[in-house]
Amino acid sequence: MDSMSPLPDGWIKKESRSSGKTYYMNKFTHKSVWERPTEPAKKPEKQESVQCYHLLVKHRDVRRPSSWREEKITRSKEEALEILKGYEKQILSEEFKFEELAKIYSDCSSAKRGGDLGSFTRGQMQKPFEDAAFHLSPGQMSQPVFTDSGIHLILRIV
Repeated sequence: MDSMSPLPDGWIKKESRSSGKTYYMNKFTHKSVWERPTEPAKKPEKQESVQCYHLLVKHRDVRRPSSWREEKITRSKEEALEILKGYEKQILSEEFKFEELAKIYSDCSSAKRGGDLGSFTRGQMQKPFEDAAFHLSPGQMSQPVFTDSGIHLILRIV
């Protein structure tokens, strides 16, 4: 098969940002290979999904430093972390439920649902968030998780 013929179904041609080399990604599993595929991409048997609540605190260095709560977010990353740790203490001490604090203080639009992101599978969230969410057991809360969107507390529901 030459490099001009179409790729088998389910594959996407990409270019490595670090090396400039071409690689191929299975659009179902997001696994990549260097060799040009000759067979259609395999779909996973059943994709594992999780459902999580999250509470997001943005800071001025995120990709979009504004939210439904604040038009222009000016706090530092360190200040955002301190705020989030305060929420974490209130949840762990059972002073407030996770969903209550998320509804009032989360910088994500999911706040109106108590931070509920619904069910999602791998490849749908930013990698650090995804890794943390899938590592948790149902009912378990994460430590602060840093992404390009800000700093999150994640509570896995399912």
